[in-house]
Amino acid sequence: MDDAIIISNLNDYIFCPASIYFHNLYGSRSTITYQSADQINGTKAHETVDNNRYSTKKNIITALEVYSEQYNIVGKIDIYDADKKMLIERKRQIKTIYDGYVFQLYAQFFAMVEMGYDIQKLMFHSIVDNKNYSVPLPKDDNQMLVKFETVIRDMRAFSLDGFVQTNGEKCKRCIYEPACDRGLV
Repeated sequence: MDDAIIISNLNDYIFCPASIYFHNLYGSRSTITYQSADQINGTKAHETVDNNRYSTKKNIITALEVYSEQYNIVGKIDIYDADKKMLIERKRQIKTIYDGYVFQLYAQFFAMVEMGYDIQKLMFHSIVDNKNYSVPLPKDDNQMLVKFETVIRDMRAFSLDGFVQTNGEKCKRCIYEPACDRGLV
């Protein structure tokens, strides 16, 4: 499991592969020194799930650590509702459902299925506006499944040495841009 991909890194990789390097570089430093207000608010919004204070119902599982042997991916889920057989990924506010969000949910799905859980529905929940967004299961969206597997393959083959950022808009929104030697700002 030494080369396991952390589930949250799927979204980070799509945003910018260099951001994973900087995230690891900053490591144990206080997040207040480098995170944006949006990221701090997102972390705050996840506290009830991350600390298992979301629900006391027995059918609700939160912050379960998961691992997929098939994809060698590790991480935590947000919420699994055993009665509804639904896996839910919470985001502070969803304006756009990015591929990286879906890939995180797929990774959680595959890990949980391998662990013996029955999942029939995938859902995003936008906390700020209390909206839900259904996501097709991987078997029902082959195009997205192929993209998911391609990103995993690309992550395993990635080398920061040869990376050149081509999207300046991403750099403008990146919290690591001031330290990045590949930034376009």
